Amino acid sequence: GVIDLRLIPNAEPGLSPLEIWCNEAQERYVLAVDPGALADFATLCARERCPFAVVGEATTAERLQVVDPLLGSPAIDIPMDVIFGRAPRMERTAVTARGTFPVLDTSAIALGEAIERVLRFPGVGDKRFLITIGDRTVGGLCVRDQMVGPWQVPVADCAVTAADFDGVTGEAMALGERAPVALVDGPAAARLAVGEAITNLAAARIKHLSDIVLSANWMSPAGAPGEDARLYAMVRAVGMELCPALGINIPVGKDSMAMQSAWNVDGREVRTVSPVSLVVSAFAPVMDVTKSLTPMLVRDADSVLLLIDLGRGQQRLGGSVLAQAWQRPGGVAADLDEPALLADFFRAIQILNETGYLLAYHDRSDGGLLVTLAEMAFAGRVGLDIDLGALGTDTLAALFAEELGAVVQVRAADVDAVREYLERETGLGPHVHTVARPNTSGDLCIARHGTPIHTQTLVSLLGAWSATTYAMQRLRDNPACADEELATILDLDDPGLHIVVPPAAGTLHRPRRAGTPRPRVAILREQGVNGHVEMAAAFERAGFAAVDVHMTDILDGREGLADMHGLAVCGGFSYGDVLGAGRGWAGTIRFNERARAVFAAWFERPDSFTLGVCNGCQMLAELSDLIPGASDWPRFAQNRSERFEARLALVEVLPSPSVLLGSMAGMRMPVAVAHGEGRAEWSKPAAASLACARYIDNRGAPAATYPANPNGSPDGITGLTTRDGRVTILMPHPERVFLSRQLSWRPDDWRDAESPWMGLFNNARSWVDRT
Repeated sequence: GVIDLRLIPNAEPGLSPLEIWCNEAQERYVLAVDPGALADFATLCARERCPFAVVGEATTAERLQVVDPLLGSPAIDIPMDVIFGRAPRMERTAVTARGTFPVLDTSAIALGEAIERVLRFPGVGDKRFLITIGDRTVGGLCVRDQMVGPWQVPVADCAVTAADFDGVTGEAMALGERAPVALVDGPAAARLAVGEAITNLAAARIKHLSDIVLSANWMSPAGAPGEDARLYAMVRAVGMELCPALGINIPVGKDSMAMQSAWNVDGREVRTVSPVSLVVSAFAPVMDVTKSLTPMLVRDADSVLLLIDLGRGQQRLGGSVLAQAWQRPGGVAADLDEPALLADFFRAIQILNETGYLLAYHDRSDGGLLVTLAEMAFAGRVGLDIDLGALGTDTLAALFAEELGAVVQVRAADVDAVREYLERETGLGPHVHTVARPNTSGDLCIARHGTPIHTQTLVSLLGAWSATTYAMQRLRDNPACADEELATILDLDDPGLHIVVPPAAGTLHRPRRAGTPRPRVAILREQGVNGHVEMAAAFERAGFAAVDVHMTDILDGREGLADMHGLAVCGGFSYGDVLGAGRGWAGTIRFNERARAVFAAWFERPDSFTLGVCNGCQMLAELSDLIPGASDWPRFAQNRSERFEARLALVEVLPSPSVLLGSMAGMRMPVAVAHGEGRAEWSKPAAASLACARYIDNRGAPAATYPANPNGSPDGITGLTTRDGRVTILMPHPERVFLSRQLSWRPDDWRDAESPWMGLFNNARSWVDRT
């Protein structure tokens, strides 16, 4: 090929040819386009506001030429076999070095202190301060995210997404890593990473173990003493032994081989080395996304908790969190000794899930059995009576060994059937133990053969588990918000998310007669908007014909709104929100004569409705002077937390003239929230009279504190309408939860495919039919 160096887009003309050619600029993609399709490609890019440049052409000559018209001489001119020719085999000499670390003496450690240290450990504790700043609902196909249950506790084992909006098939993803164990035993750490990814992924309904594929991310300080040999042994253990034994493929991965750095301090070399580690990402197709298990304990069932112990009674503590907490990581590490037993485990969990025997599931990993049980108790807000009688005499080893395995909740009436199946069909029978029962006291009570060992309140355990996330959130965000969220976490009287649906909410899907014309709704988007697919899906389900309309279509006159019945202004980040909440998007309308005329005419039409969500809500608020009856709307500013907020929040629909929400007044429903600038600011106090939705807390009161009020709007107001109700704006995303499976929590007895938020879209269709 021939590449013109000066045709490459470059905002820094002072770069040398080497710097232009070799820089690692983000978000650049190279495509090969047929010359005959270049005009169509240019049209597509112009519509999407996507800059591109033709920088060269492919040739039949097997030579790479990078020409530089500015400096005159070629920057690169080499035959292709220099790049893609047969590379010489590399020979390296690696020396195995065995580190020696002090070994933990469990007899010298008090159980209460061990629980406190382990729950506070960063690898174990609550990580919601990282989770809630990332959008987990965009696209509308997320079925299982990190947050579990009505108290939204981040303890899910794996992620599950649906393949589409109509079926129940989908995909699952999970992670596995045990990097600290590699200091003690590299191959064991690699096997544990694969095993943990699989025990995490087992929570999803997957047909066969062989359906799983892995991505391996290796990190190593190449050349550091002992590390090359460790890397070789770990790669061999996983790639040549374990994965072939399991029938699992590793088609992709990533290597970071420079995990060390050195510098001089007063003439003395200082070096930091990151030991070899493996992070495994596991993926698999899912048969039924609605049958994903979670760690949340069912509170109202007579049940027991069974430990399925893949460690086969071994309770090895080398490299464990407990050992790290005392800085004594030496000794024998946990390992995956029998791949066949892991295969039996995976198959058994899938069959027991399919047949309805499992109420809850949580794998055993960082922190051991104690953390597994505590996190299940946190998610269900229920106490546990734990008995270690079947797990040997070393209490700390039984509770904190990080052997592979899982805890499952089973109805007491089904325990014999579950045990009999595991005994008959797998090699797991001898390794299944009853370890706990839910209680009503709200305490975790640890005993051995009925003799009490330790009792601790759930709230104190929650406090320790949440301490690290709270401290980091308080440093990073508005500290008052961190204080308020911690108070919510520790409020065991909080009833959690709930749902109230008035009979008039109109949530049932109304079938349309074949051949009935579908009214057209414009799904409007701008550069950076990403919520248009789920918006279109919701309106299509309600009987509309969703039409993709980009702002450039209106600006260039390719599309108008004259033949539309509805307008949906979608969420996302128009222009990256660099100009503030929707203001750049609004400016493309306000300061363009054609666009301003199109929208002014639209808002004047008595037979049109408009819905603005998130970024679309912000944009319409900026255009309130063009919208009849919207003069009292607020503007939207940065969230009170000073962070992007991605949560499942509880919203109440208020009485209002909104044609979309009016019949749903009184409904209380969780809804997806994903925005950084959602705090409503009014210029005059009386302007809130057009509110149609507000955040409420779990007790039903208007949300005054964080995170029930995730952005800090006065009185929790998060939706407004016009005086005639034809234009409705909402900061939350009802289009991302119009199906019940899209909610990270819903009542166990729900059977309807649609959630009550579908009523908004059905109301739009009914209004059009009447108009």
